Amino acid sequence: MAYRNGNYSAFYVDSPFNQNNLGASSTHDFVYYNLLKAWKAKDNTFPFNDSHNKNYNVRDDSDWETTLKPRLKERLRNSKNIILFLSSITKNSNALREEIDYGINNQGLPLIVIYPDFSEKSDITNCQMKTFRKQITDLWDKLPIFRDSMKEVPTIHISLKQEIIINALNNADFMVNTKCTAGQYFYNC
Repeated sequence: MAYRNGNYSAFYVDSPFNQNNLGASSTHDFVYYNLLKAWKAKDNTFPFNDSHNKNYNVRDDSDWETTLKPRLKERLRNSKNIILFLSSITKNSNALREEIDYGINNQGLPLIVIYPDFSEKSDITNCQMKTFRKQITDLWDKLPIFRDSMKEVPTIHISLKQEIIINALNNADFMVNTKCTAGQYFYNC
């Protein structure tokens, strides 16, 4: 059995990839993944352990079935949770569907959903009603496998703010070996 200590980051990358020097690195949601890596580089105590740094790198133009898909699954098997960046540009891509489906429905990985378009807790939930805002639930429809499967694992929905991300990454309720009851969670305003 794998030692599951990584955080698997999932995000939409346009396909086919842009063949310029930056490839996937130049895409909208990849920037937020790079932000997590930058926070970790700046402060070694930042609780992000990048699952994508655990095995061979792949190129943007690698074959999906023989190279990309097996490597992504290996990374998911070595992860304690999934960090999903869900934004206004997210599309229901083959890769994102595969990552979320395998991660939730095969590996039972809890999700930390970061909404990069929003910076406050009140952007995620109606603080008085303690319900998700429509702008958030509308984003779930962009990725039906996520929308339909998130009830199978603990899923916390958070804004793009470093201290909130730190809390979620440190929260044992959203780690595979210590996860809480499946359901949809958020931090109160």
